[in-house]
Amino acid sequence: METFKNSFVQSIPEQLMPGVLYVSMERSVAIHLCACGCGNEVVTPLSPVDWQLQYDGEVISLYPSIGNWNFKCQSHYWIVENKIKWAGSWSKKQIDEGRNHHRSRRKKLESKKSDIPLKQNAPLTAEKERISMLRRILRFFGATH
Repeated sequence: METFKNSFVQSIPEQLMPGVLYVSMERSVAIHLCACGCGNEVVTPLSPVDWQLQYDGEVISLYPSIGNWNFKCQSHYWIVENKIKWAGSWSKKQIDEGRNHHRSRRKKLESKKSDIPLKQNAPLTAEKERISMLRRILRFFGATH
C-alpha cells in the first residue's frame, strides 16, 4: 500500500478497511490499519500534543510521523498528501526519549486545561463511542502510558 483514501466519519467503524484513513473531527482522531499491512489498528489522536491534521479539501497529511513501536512490525512512516513516506527505524533509546517528550508536553497542556469544565449531558451513544475509542487508544499505546 502506498496511499490512503480519506473517509470523514462521525463514528469509527468496527471493521476498518485497508488503505482508508478514517477521520472523525467530532472525536478528534484519525484511525487506519497499519501501512505495512500487518492489520493492526493505528490510532492517531488529533490535538496540539498528539498529531495534527492538514486537509486541503482533497488530501490529508498527519504530523508528526507515525511510529508503531508497540507493534511487532515497528513500522515508522509519515502520511503526506495521502501518500505513505517510509521513515527510518528508531532505537529503543529514541523511542523512550520520544515517549518521555510526549508525556512532558501532555502534562503541560493538561495543566493549562484543568480549569475548563467538561460537558455533562452527552448522549449515551456518544459515551459508548468514547469508551470504544479509549480502548483503541489504550491498545495503541500498549496500556503502559
